[in-house]
Amino acid sequence: MAVEQVYSVKDFRAVCNQILETAFAGVTVEGEVASFKVNQGKYVFFDLKDDEASVGCFMMKFALRFPLEDGMKVRVRALPKLTDKGRFSLTVQAVVPVGEGSLKKSFELLRKRLAAEGLFAAEKKRPLPEQIRKIGVISSTQAAGYADFCKILNERWGGLEVFTAHTQVQGMGAADQIIRALDYFNERAMVDVIAIIRGGGSADDLAVFNDEALVRAVAGSKIPVITGIGHEVDETLCDLASDVVASTPSNVAQLLTKDKRLVKQELRSDMERIKNLFNSRVDEMVAENRGEMAKIGREICARIASEQSELTGIVRALAELNPEKVLARGYALVKGAWRTGGEIEVVKQNEIAYAKIREIKERN
Repeated sequence: MAVEQVYSVKDFRAVCNQILETAFAGVTVEGEVASFKVNQGKYVFFDLKDDEASVGCFMMKFALRFPLEDGMKVRVRALPKLTDKGRFSLTVQAVVPVGEGSLKKSFELLRKRLAAEGLFAAEKKRPLPEQIRKIGVISSTQAAGYADFCKILNERWGGLEVFTAHTQVQGMGAADQIIRALDYFNERAMVDVIAIIRGGGSADDLAVFNDEALVRAVAGSKIPVITGIGHEVDETLCDLASDVVASTPSNVAQLLTKDKRLVKQELRSDMERIKNLFNSRVDEMVAENRGEMAKIGREICARIASEQSELTGIVRALAELNPEKVLARGYALVKGAWRTGGEIEVVKQNEIAYAKIREIKERN
């Protein structure tokens, strides 16, 4: 007859937790918040319930990045545990509101609190740099909004350096990825402006941009931040915390660059204005003193020639910035995820190649 295994209470609890950890490395549970409370300013307790069941939840207050109230519908990422007192509970790692009503309530609670701290104050906003040469972009490179941004950027102006940090832009974990990308650009001081972009989506999809830690990271960035999140009607707390808000990812590209067609038009207008000014001035000088006309004419012609030479140089420089001209000289444009195993697109003048990065080395 087999000997029955006898456990102490402590050992039995440990075995149960070991089984739970093996079966559930982590679970995502959705339900309604009830009996929400914070103890000693650092321990958060609440029940997660539906019409038929309820389970207790515990988490540390520093991990609570969305305001919660009883009655709100939420989704939690947690580890199931058997507590010292034999009570089954969920140790919550992350929690986000779900559903329009809960998202709106959480948004307003956090907006009011952060506004009272002065996080969104107008006097803290910085204008975009006048000369933008390097842009840091935080987005999902697979998203349509990112493709729209790149298309408009290339159409309007050339010669800019764009550094892209690929991140998730929705779901649990996305906020931490975006925060790390912000820290990366700030620590290296490698760009003139940081653009956070994401195309349209539901309120649940855009909820990551109301994460308190992310909102504070945007507000605390040393480098000016421009956001283009969702559509024009969408508003997130990251928008309120950023220095400049664009209506869409495409609008971000428009705000960060000049339109080369308009610049050329302005140059042509300037040249025509100078020509008219020259003719008018010559006529005035002829009327005032015909004897000095030749000398003055030569001086004005020399000045006009200098101005036209400078303008011609600017026009030539604009032409040199045209990506198509660079491609015509045999160069190629590489786009995509710059990492080992990343997929890239290599564009030449008349050809496009698709490749995968095998290895990345430091250039000596």
